[in-house]
Amino acid sequence: MKIIFENPDILICEKPVGISSQNTPKGDGMADDVKAYCGYGAVINRLDTMVGGAILFAKNQEFAAHLSKLAAERTIDKTYLAIVEGVPEEVKGIYQDLLFKDSRKNKSFVVKRERKGVKKASLEYEVIESANFNGKTLTLVKIKLHTGRTHQIRVQFSSRKMPLCGDGKYGSKDNRCTVALWSHKLAFSDVSGDIEGVSYPPSENYPWNLFKTNLENL
Repeated sequence: MKIIFENPDILICEKPVGISSQNTPKGDGMADDVKAYCGYGAVINRLDTMVGGAILFAKNQEFAAHLSKLAAERTIDKTYLAIVEGVPEEVKGIYQDLLFKDSRKNKSFVVKRERKGVKKASLEYEVIESANFNGKTLTLVKIKLHTGRTHQIRVQFSSRKMPLCGDGKYGSKDNRCTVALWSHKLAFSDVSGDIEGVSYPPSENYPWNLFKTNLENL
């Protein structure tokens, strides 16, 4: 387990791709690892199994309630890096949608009207760099989440005909990689001061290796 930040109450570590954020029956989830490490592990920002990067845990029950409150109040800044197929129309922008989660399919959809089960979703993005590969344009984007909906980044870009590279669930036909989405930075202020945890995607692996940008400068 790679630890990015730790104090007596908080643990930010790097979740590998393919590992569940939560406890699993086999005991091989990130929450299982954290509990084995410090005796307690409540995940605050759950990541999809195929998404890696910075993930926040509370090391005790008191701070689990405290951090969950911060998350509910949206005072934890969450920044992601993603590689999308295509190029956004604007260099910077905000996407706002209504999302409906189909629990049976474990998939979210953009819908036009509010109804039961529909939630508002908002994010802002910035284009970092585009690259061409096998006749296809891929774009590296930095994303800040305003809300935390199921598969939010994946479905909001896919609905604009820009699925994340490797995200077959939401329209990508690229099977060279898993979902090109990474939890890059978590930042918030706490009683102990300003907390920040930063993680970088594997720059040597496709499709991250297509870009000249030094990810550690983002």
